[in-house]
Amino acid sequence: MAHAGGLADDGSSAARLFSQGVSYTYDDVIVLPGYIDFPADAVDLSTRLSRRVPLATPCVASPMDTVSEASMAAAMAALGGAAVVHSNADPATQASILRAAKSRRVPFVSGTPFLAPSSVPSAADFAGCAYALVTERGDARSRLLGVAAAADRRPGVPVSGYMTAARGTASASFDFEQAAAFLADEGLEFAPIVSDDGAGEAVDLITAQDVERIRSYPKLGKPSIGADGRFVVAAAIGTREEDKRRLELLVQEGANAIVIDSSQGNSVYQLDMIKYAKRMYPEVDLIGGNVVTIAQAQNLIGAGADGLRVGMGSGSICTTQEVCAVGRGQATAVYKVASYAKDHDVPVIADGGISNSGHIVKALTLGASTVMMGSFLAGSLEAPGVYEYKDGRRLKKYRGMGSLEAMTKGSDARYLGDKLKLKVAQGVAGAVSDKGSVLRFIPYTMQAVKQGFQDLGASSLQSAHDLLQSESLRLEVRTGAAQVEGGIHGLVSYEKKAF
Repeated sequence: MAHAGGLADDGSSAARLFSQGVSYTYDDVIVLPGYIDFPADAVDLSTRLSRRVPLATPCVASPMDTVSEASMAAAMAALGGAAVVHSNADPATQASILRAAKSRRVPFVSGTPFLAPSSVPSAADFAGCAYALVTERGDARSRLLGVAAAADRRPGVPVSGYMTAARGTASASFDFEQAAAFLADEGLEFAPIVSDDGAGEAVDLITAQDVERIRSYPKLGKPSIGADGRFVVAAAIGTREEDKRRLELLVQEGANAIVIDSSQGNSVYQLDMIKYAKRMYPEVDLIGGNVVTIAQAQNLIGAGADGLRVGMGSGSICTTQEVCAVGRGQATAVYKVASYAKDHDVPVIADGGISNSGHIVKALTLGASTVMMGSFLAGSLEAPGVYEYKDGRRLKKYRGMGSLEAMTKGSDARYLGDKLKLKVAQGVAGAVSDKGSVLRFIPYTMQAVKQGFQDLGASSLQSAHDLLQSESLRLEVRTGAAQVEGGIHGLVSYEKKAF
């Protein structure tokens, strides 16, 4: 006998879909549309990185050495998201990267070099910049003395011979609009950014060209600002004894959250480190991971984790599932872990497998509070590294932290492999195309996410989670043919532009 049509017959609830012992990833599932009674611009994507760290935008940059350093951290915080500064560097270097990101309120790090007055720089020392900042010790932690123009450089002459005093300095507490107004009001082409704590430390340089460039991007939204009044920046540590010193330095520099970075987080080493960190620094949120099962999540939350990273082998450069035969499809992993973590008020970070805005919509509607991205942000202006040209394409290097290249720098500890005689890669090194600035493409991506939320009938992240839990959110599995149909097909040629 035919059933009367109804909600129960139209699609599946997530609970039913993900209880069949099948590992699904984002492309395997599709969300059925809901009822629209609000405009897309009314969608509220505000969320939390961890228990006590709010974000306006649910985007987090991954702790990878080709993704997250000071430039990415400043830009992501300015956009309302956050970055996790990678730990594939010595503790002092990582702490200085964190400090550089947190010492400003403008959404960029210019790369302007610092010189001592006695130094005799070559043209290369100006690193392609028009100016250098001259400080007492030639670094960012000493008092500003003046500015040297690359055009004034004279071979064999120390910087003190041609540097000039700055006509005006902008406060490091100025946000972008305040800094831009300062340049305009003073009629300056550039101004050093200086700390206003009395020490007069040089932070960076802002130029009229910087203002013009950033003004060409979509308007910046609500930035991520911590209780200390500075940008929200997180940082990664490992689980070794020496990471306790790293942790101490990062907390001293004001890290808003600490991510314990491991490809498989359910280990005695991570549990011990979480307990140690919570005991020593109870005011700092600890994010554990990576996990993909409820049992893993249970252990980390029991140890005191304030947030969880979910994903194992789902990143574009990660080969863990292929090499080790362990992991889980990302859609299943996010739903399962989030369904447990929500009962303990622990936000979930969906880490890996994001290659378009639709994947972000799916991750968030399946219970994640934020998405963590590597390849999606790699190749951007703010990612570390220099651009190279290959076959006419502008590229930047991007590598997995499980690649042999990254592991030789120290990331093998993340895979519990730093003590092993033989090292086996769980990632690859490659290159990605130039994407431009994250200040441009993240706002467009988030607008697409808002439109996705509108289509499924959720006016906020909390509303999407409520629909998920009440089983009002309906999903279906897509066949291979349905996935092909859902993409671009039937054209002789096309050009794909997201915005």
